[in-house]
This record gives sequence, structure tokens and C-alpha cells, in this order.
Amino acid sequence: MNFIDVLGFSAGICVTISVIPQIWKVWKTKKVKDISLLTFSILTFGIAMWVVYGVLKNDLPIIVTNSISLSLNIVMVYFIIYYEKE
Repeated sequence: MNFIDVLGFSAGICVTISVIPQIWKVWKTKKVKDISLLTFSILTFGIAMWVVYGVLKNDLPIIVTNSISLSLNIVMVYFIIYYEKE
């Protein structure tokens, strides 16, 4: 793994873990009143496009980090939809 790959993985990890505190808070409080479904939906779609881009370019750091990020953001979108009913 070269420096550029390490840089890519590091950047991807930072972006990926950034949503974890929000997921944790929603999971604990079950409150999503002030969280925008539109924002997280657009973000999730954008991340999905990054995964496709990474696959087309055969770029492992982009594929791995954005796949994890996509999974986490899908969880967040699910929480927003599920807990919005309460």
C-alpha cells in the first residue's frame, strides 16, 4: 500500500466515522425531529455513487470506506423514517 492509498483510507475513515455519533444519539434517544431526511437521503445517494465510481476505477480505498459509509448512512435514513412516526 502506497502513501496515496493510506491517505485515501485515512480520509475515508474520517468521513465514515463522522456519522456514528449521530446514529448513536438517535438510537439512544429515539428522537429525529431536528434531523433532515432529505439531507441524509441526498448524502446516501452521493455515497452510493462514490461506491460505483470506486468500483469502476478499481480504487480499493474508495470502495471500502464508502461501502461502510453507505451502510451507516442507510441505517441513519432508516432511523429517521422509523422514529419519525413516534
